[in-house]
Amino acid sequence: METRVTALPKLFIGIDIHKRSWKIHCSTDLFAGKSFTMPPEPEKLYQYVQKHFPDYQVTTAYEAGCCGYSAHRSFESFGWKSLVVNPADIHRKGKERHTKTDRIDAQLISRELKDGRLEGIIVPGKEREELRSLFRRRNELVKDLRRIKCMIKMQLLYFGIKVPPEFDNDHWSHAFRNWVDSQQFNYPTARETMASKMRTFRFIDKELRDVSSQLRAYCRKHFKEDYYLLRSIPGIGGIVAVGIIAELGDLRRFSSLKHLAGYVGLVPGIYQSGATSRSMGMSPRCHGLIRSYYVEAAWQAIRTDPV
Repeated sequence: METRVTALPKLFIGIDIHKRSWKIHCSTDLFAGKSFTMPPEPEKLYQYVQKHFPDYQVTTAYEAGCCGYSAHRSFESFGWKSLVVNPADIHRKGKERHTKTDRIDAQLISRELKDGRLEGIIVPGKEREELRSLFRRRNELVKDLRRIKCMIKMQLLYFGIKVPPEFDNDHWSHAFRNWVDSQQFNYPTARETMASKMRTFRFIDKELRDVSSQLRAYCRKHFKEDYYLLRSIPGIGGIVAVGIIAELGDLRRFSSLKHLAGYVGLVPGIYQSGATSRSMGMSPRCHGLIRSYYVEAAWQAIRTDPV
C-alpha cells in the first residue's frame, strides 16, 4: 500500500517585533512549538525555518507598530503568507489581560493565527506608504505651528504687551508679524527671546507651506483622477483630498458607505442588553486624523447646502 502526502504540513509563526530583537513562537498543526529570541533580521528567521521546518507551508503574523511593513514584505518575498494585525484584534482571555510579556504576546499571536481568528490590516504599497509619511509630516508641522503661536502669544502676555484687537485672532497676517517684530523692550535679552521664537515660527510656517504644495502637486500628477473627483465634492479641498488618498488609498476597496464610515470611525457606539439600549457617542475605534478631516469637511459643506 502506497502512502501519499495530500497536504503540506503547516507552520504558524507569531512574532513580537521590537527594534533590537524579535521574540518568536513557532507552532505547527500538530504541536504547540517553542519560543525563542532572535536578531531583528528576516533572513535569520528564513534560515531557521529552512533548517528545522523544510517543506512546510509558513504563515507569519505580527502586530502593526513602529517597525512598519519591511518585515512583512520580506516574509512575502520568501513565499510565505504574512499578516500584519491590529493589536486590539488579538483575542486575550481574562487572565491574559493582566499578564504581558514578549513571550506571551508571541504565543498569543501564534495561537490565534493557528486557530484562524486573525485578520490582517490592509498593508499599503510603497508609494502610498511614502506619500502617507509626507502627509503625516505635514500634520506634525501643523501641531508645531499651533504650539509656537501659543508660545509667542503667551510671551507677549507675560511681558504685559496687549495684542491690538485687529490682530487678536487665529490669522497671523504679515502686519501682525511686523507688529511683533517692532516691539520695544528694556533689555536686549527680551528682544532676542521674541526674535528667536519668531524665527522658529517663520521656519515652521515656510516648511508647512512647502510640504503642502509638494503634496498637492504629487497627487495632481500621480493620482489625478481620484484627486479631482474628491475635489469636486463640496467641503473637500486639496489637503483633505490628499489626506484621503494617502491614508485610505483607493476608496473603491470599501464595499459600501457603511464600511467606509466604520473604518474611519463615523459610527455610534451602541450598548444594548434586554430592554435597555443607548448610544455611546462616536466609536473610540477610529482613524482619528481622517475622522477629524471628515468632520471639518462636513462643516464646510453645510455652507454650500441650500437647505
